[in-house]
Amino acid sequence: MNNKEELFNHIRNGNSKAVGSLLDNNPDFLEAKDQRGSTPLLLAAYYGHEEMVQYLLDKGAQVDALDGSGNTALMGVCFKGYTTIAQKLIDAGANVSQKNAMGATCLIYAVTFNRKDIAELLLKHGADSTVKDARGKTAMDLVLEQGNSELEELLKKY
Repeated sequence: MNNKEELFNHIRNGNSKAVGSLLDNNPDFLEAKDQRGSTPLLLAAYYGHEEMVQYLLDKGAQVDALDGSGNTALMGVCFKGYTTIAQKLIDAGANVSQKNAMGATCLIYAVTFNRKDIAELLLKHGADSTVKDARGKTAMDLVLEQGNSELEELLKKY
């Protein structure tokens, strides 16, 4: 196993000390990509490792780096429901309206997976609710299909 593989395994397992050591010895690993195109920040965010996300941001990780499908770290946490990490990424300048290869945005992920708190956070930070994904659906279209009245009311406010 090479050092990059070790890095990504330590991130998946939440081993912050090992991640820090590898990055101290290999600063260029901060923007390394695994076999799916994920950077350390993308992977740490996806796995919900809040302290590791903050560490990587403090080290200068690119907040809007894209994986192989065009997803950002913020998209991953919108899907998974990690509100605190979403706030950290937004505070670090994450683009709340970035589109991936399928045209999905963070808001589309948040409403698809009924993440009301994250949807509200995104909207407060200027997420565009009118963006259509590759199927021509907006966040509101998805909310109406799901019959989620709470999210419908939230989207109407913005």
